[in-house]
Amino acid sequence: MGLKKFTGDFEINASKKMLYPYISTASGLSQWFADDVNINEDKEYNFIYDEEDHPAIMAGHRVNQFVKFEFPEEGEEDDPAYVEIHLDENELTQSMYMKVVDYSDFEDEQEQYEVWEGLINNLKEIVGG
Repeated sequence: MGLKKFTGDFEINASKKMLYPYISTASGLSQWFADDVNINEDKEYNFIYDEEDHPAIMAGHRVNQFVKFEFPEEGEEDDPAYVEIHLDENELTQSMYMKVVDYSDFEDEQEQYEVWEGLINNLKEIVGG
């Protein structure tokens, strides 16, 4: 099965400075995104969901702007699954949005949206947004 790109925008009432640690650090991510997240000495991440390991690398980031994690699979190094999270502020309304780009093997786009909506709601409860 091929990988597909899902994109979703979610409004969240919190500043970029408050949100960035939640999308870029193991301790922040483990509070809302995964059951647990670890980083080894080589700066390789391990996302744990349902007692399964999902190794990843931080492929890109800009402080208080975005983060991108790639999940390389054996034989798929040229086209790895990834998750990108951008923090975007609407200049006109001063509203903050998290733009999520999830490039993975999901089957149902509505279901994928609901998964992300649940994750973002977890984060909103933590930050009060």
